[in-house]
Amino acid sequence: MPGVHHCGCHKGCWPKENIWEVGRANIKKEEKLYPENFTRILDRLLDGYDNRLRPGFGGAVTEVKTDIYVTSFGPVSDVEMEYTMDVFFRQTWVDKRLKYDGPIEILRLNNLMVTKVWTPDTFFRNGKKSISHNMTAPNKLFRIMQNGTILYTMRLTINAECPMRLVDFPMDGHACPLKFGSYAYPKSEMIYTWTKGPEKSVEVPKESSSLVQYDLVGQTVSSGTVKSITGEYVVMTVHFHLKRKMGYFMIQTYIPCIMTVILSQVSFWINKESVPARTVFGITTVLTMTTLSISARHSLPKVSYATAMDWFIAVCFAFVFSALIEFAAVNYFTNAQAEKVGESYMAVVVESHWLHELWK
Repeated sequence: MPGVHHCGCHKGCWPKENIWEVGRANIKKEEKLYPENFTRILDRLLDGYDNRLRPGFGGAVTEVKTDIYVTSFGPVSDVEMEYTMDVFFRQTWVDKRLKYDGPIEILRLNNLMVTKVWTPDTFFRNGKKSISHNMTAPNKLFRIMQNGTILYTMRLTINAECPMRLVDFPMDGHACPLKFGSYAYPKSEMIYTWTKGPEKSVEVPKESSSLVQYDLVGQTVSSGTVKSITGEYVVMTVHFHLKRKMGYFMIQTYIPCIMTVILSQVSFWINKESVPARTVFGITTVLTMTTLSISARHSLPKVSYATAMDWFIAVCFAFVFSALIEFAAVNYFTNAQAEKVGESYMAVVVESHWLHELWK
């Protein structure tokens, strides 16, 4: 074209670099029309890819960024000392072997791609049983960015241990931990960090809590290391802070115990000569306290120490039992005194009768 130069610097001149960029843009525009290009991109990425080797194998440490979104928290079992929750567990890392140049910035793939690339061997250290959901298809999200950044999300149901110290039961609170880390890679090869920082990497919406006996008051996160004979490993920890609700125990235990103690004191208003009535009151209240004590223990593990509720029930039982013992003691000494008075009276009668006969 006249007036247009490709190598000079006159007005209307297009440098070679601009021509190349325009050409690449045109190619990308054309590539968008052909889905087969994405297949070629994936084939090129996987050509010679070894999913047995972590990113940066033999060199830099692999950094895995994690965050957790809790969709359902609960229930919590005091007897088994465990809790259950449903989460979206997200992991992000960079694998330079999967860098690509194509018409789309993010490759959104399904679970079939997961088995073909390297993924972190994350496991839950205090987990008893974890389930990855597979209905109607495996609930996994896998995305590859142009710079090689990988996003891997799974939906999991986690059943984990929650050590509890029940000394203050039922006015207690607990911090249930969730610990996870790499099973095979020590911190010299792989580390974990929080994606959004310590404060925002674990999200628990208010509507996700399905607890009956507890209030979920918050969560805290931390990271540390643990040593073993195979190396030193990074451990990420989330503590879910729980506070027990008192309503159930007030209705089922505390109020009945208080009423039983009051009932045991009513027996003192009954005439002391009414032995059967007072005995029935005493024995009935003792049996009632025994039943309440047994039923209160059903919701607890068989720990070797006494809880706050155990001490409360023991004091109530002592009041009830002492009322029965007090009546028995009063009845015994009253009868003993009556017998002494009777014996003295009989002695006086016999003596007066003897004197009367003597004076005759």
